Amino acid sequence: MQENQTKRNKLVEWIDYRLPIFSYTDHNVISYPTPKNLNWMWNFGSLAGIVLVIMIASGVFLAMNYQPNTAIAFQSVERIVRDVNYGWLLRYIHMNGASMFFVLVYIHMFRGLYYGSYKAPRELLWMIGVVIYVTMMATAFMGYVLPWGQMSFWGATVITNLFSAIPVIGTHIVNWIWGGFSVDLPTLNRFFVWHYLLPMILFMFVVVHLWALHVHKSNNPLGIDIKSKDDVMPFHPYYTIKDLVGLGVFMMVFLFFVFFYPNFFGEPDNYIPANPMVTPPHIVPEWYFLPFYAILRAVPDKLGGVIVMFSGVLILFVLPWLDTSKVRSATFRPIYKQLFWIFVLDCILLGIVGSKPPDYAFFGLIKGVLVGRAATIYYFFHFLVLMPLVGKLEKPKPLPNSINEEVIKACRAKED
Repeated sequence: MQENQTKRNKLVEWIDYRLPIFSYTDHNVISYPTPKNLNWMWNFGSLAGIVLVIMIASGVFLAMNYQPNTAIAFQSVERIVRDVNYGWLLRYIHMNGASMFFVLVYIHMFRGLYYGSYKAPRELLWMIGVVIYVTMMATAFMGYVLPWGQMSFWGATVITNLFSAIPVIGTHIVNWIWGGFSVDLPTLNRFFVWHYLLPMILFMFVVVHLWALHVHKSNNPLGIDIKSKDDVMPFHPYYTIKDLVGLGVFMMVFLFFVFFYPNFFGEPDNYIPANPMVTPPHIVPEWYFLPFYAILRAVPDKLGGVIVMFSGVLILFVLPWLDTSKVRSATFRPIYKQLFWIFVLDCILLGIVGSKPPDYAFFGLIKGVLVGRAATIYYFFHFLVLMPLVGKLEKPKPLPNSINEEVIKACRAKED
């Protein structure tokens, strides 16, 4: 036994001397110093990474059977579900995995907003995360077109037509995206290629995101810096076990939808083959685009709506400079904490408005367009006015001296 262990150690040393993968893994995963007070909200980043791997793996197998041809694309998806061995499982994992991916990333982003993970020295880390989010949106949109159902076709038509609002070159951009003068075979082929390619680019950005994370280490619920070795603990086994518990809970939720409600997040119209001659009564994107769809519809001018919609995403890039407070965590910021939850409710309201027809009236009285406009105004008001103003005027609570001191205090409180 000891002889085998010695031989294995020599083999590890031989490989590591020539390619230091074992020492790199030990430094960045096993003994990686992590704040000892991370709560369950820090599980969602690793869960999102796992779902990305699941999405890429299931997508590769689906691509082996999918036909990016407008004449048979819809039938090829039906064939995958009905005739390919476990094709139904692959398709429902991939389809619901997209929604689960966005759920995890949204929670991850809102956690960053609450605990100030975008503040110095993690500005670039946050900005790379926003790039990942934008890449996810592009990947998901192109993937939604591939089944070539009614909502796929008309969603692609409506969204790509938005670029025609750009002065002078707008029509040329739309024709280039389409590969012709309408959404047709060249469009589907292009979207299929990009939907296959973008996840690889997304994975590359995730690696860079993790690289940036490991430079200044993870933020923590207190939002204070690591001051000594007492404030940290090795990532393994403490947080690997915690992540595995979170993974178990998440997989139960994920597979519940896969096996029992596989079409919960889908649109019934997408099970009707695409027909350019019949427009659906209500064209609606996937749920994770709904807040920005509501922002788009809130502006009566087409070009203005496009600019405001894209600004709703791009404003996240400059968030580290819009928040003027020197305190990171909302735990010690009583006013910002209240505004954060109001902002969360505003985003949910935008999603609800985006899911309704333009002429929908809330409570039979207030038009949905007016509600969307009010919610859109508050969305930008939160970032451009409230965050800079509150950061300067708010008086935060006193910060703890160290992470370790606060952890010990919390443990003693539990014992008492």
